[in-house]
Amino acid sequence: MNKVLLTTTSYQDTPGKHHELLESQDYEIVRERGPLNEEQMLELAGDFDAFLCGDDAITAEVLKKSLPKLRLISKYGIGLDKIDLDFATQNKIPVTFCPGVNHTTVAEHTFALLLAISRNLCEEVNHTRKGEWTRLTGNEIMGKTLSVIGFGRIGKEVALRARAFQMDVKAYDPYWDSDFAKAHQITRASSLEEVLQDADVLSLHLNLSENTHKLINSASLKMIRDGAILLNCARGELVDTQSIVEALEVGKLKGYGSDVLDIEPPPPDHPLLHAPGAVITPHIGSRTYESVVRQATMATQNLINVLNGEPALAQANEV
Repeated sequence: MNKVLLTTTSYQDTPGKHHELLESQDYEIVRERGPLNEEQMLELAGDFDAFLCGDDAITAEVLKKSLPKLRLISKYGIGLDKIDLDFATQNKIPVTFCPGVNHTTVAEHTFALLLAISRNLCEEVNHTRKGEWTRLTGNEIMGKTLSVIGFGRIGKEVALRARAFQMDVKAYDPYWDSDFAKAHQITRASSLEEVLQDADVLSLHLNLSENTHKLINSASLKMIRDGAILLNCARGELVDTQSIVEALEVGKLKGYGSDVLDIEPPPPDHPLLHAPGAVITPHIGSRTYESVVRQATMATQNLINVLNGEPALAQANEV
């Protein structure tokens, strides 16, 4: 009997066909409430044939302890930065993931953050809940320039919504879909500096890597127009937290709408939780009933396929 560690809470908390699919297999399932840090993973590692994981810290040390029994890491979602992919590949541990299942949901959440900041929605709701009839003046987004860094599936979906709101869209990505851009009137930025300088709204949709860690910092923020809005539904570590706080405090940024933080869950005194103009949600960008079922079903099918010696629907490494 294969023993599987299931840690993703979205998977566990959301009803759907993924539960029946997993239960149809003769697996021993151990359920934990992730994301788990390295210390927690080390306590559990070593007794499982597979991880069905979210954003848990699957480091080289965790993988060392997991060998030789671990046969598979099935990632629920698309971000692989919490997994030591090089170590997994070197030790012939397949890592599967779920591309193409959450781009619509994350794009919708990105726009929810943008509209909330533009129209001061969170602040206004708080006023009316306290019985105050405080009428703040917001901003339209029509005619503004949305700059997108990372023009993959999610970036494209955000661009489509921006065009529907009659925004101008400029995007920066070394891999460029010219047909899509032409069809939807998306301008290609020739450099990171250009996409920053032209932004009324800047939206991040790129992977976390050594090259993108703290990509948005005090230096890059100086290039952005005063009063711009920054959106982050990718990874918290793409920005330098203190630089964002300072930009909000002096009004360089009108707002920071983010679904992710550099520490998750954050401590109560995390500076972005109390910064002016910051609208922070608890990493729920892909957490809809529709998207969770798509992701969970694909992650489960990847799990079943690989443990049965069959090809995964999507695999991130070659082993």
